[in-house]
Amino acid sequence: MKNSRIYLVYLALYLLSSFLIWSPMDEYVVTSGHSIAFKSADPSGKFTTITGTVSYTESNPEATKMSLTIPVTSLSTGNALMNKKAMTAEWFDQAKFPNITFVSTSVKNEKGILQIYGTMTVKGVEKPYLVKAKAKKQGDKITFSGALAVNRISFGVGKKSETVPDIMNVSYSLPVIKK
Repeated sequence: MKNSRIYLVYLALYLLSSFLIWSPMDEYVVTSGHSIAFKSADPSGKFTTITGTVSYTESNPEATKMSLTIPVTSLSTGNALMNKKAMTAEWFDQAKFPNITFVSTSVKNEKGILQIYGTMTVKGVEKPYLVKAKAKKQGDKITFSGALAVNRISFGVGKKSETVPDIMNVSYSLPVIKK
């Protein structure tokens, strides 16, 4: 009898601590106003469309989950011929691989900067990737922003070139709104 009371006390404490630690994740979707841009001597441009979902709560940012999709046809360099060439098999091969994706696997919060680890897929090539982000919340909207370097050669996008750098510097602003 005494053992069952102790068990009940431990169970009650466990349930109470689980409730205090657990916080529900808010569900968000990507909304308008996003920006994914890359700059180099040649080319520079942006992707004009991104879709996806984010699970996030301020009290437990390490539990953040992201699943994002960028249609390669949303690429805009400001040059129609360059945009068209980017869709060919040598570059993004839009016919076979219409999307770039990023799916998070884990998140660490380091001094307010989210270290979002995940899998990036470009042109059918999957690679582990780290995306660093600041999260700024305003009401039901959160904007994740930051920059990253993407080695296009490691994804098979184009060939080594004197004019196009291997490493593309990408900056982004990703506003999401509660579902």
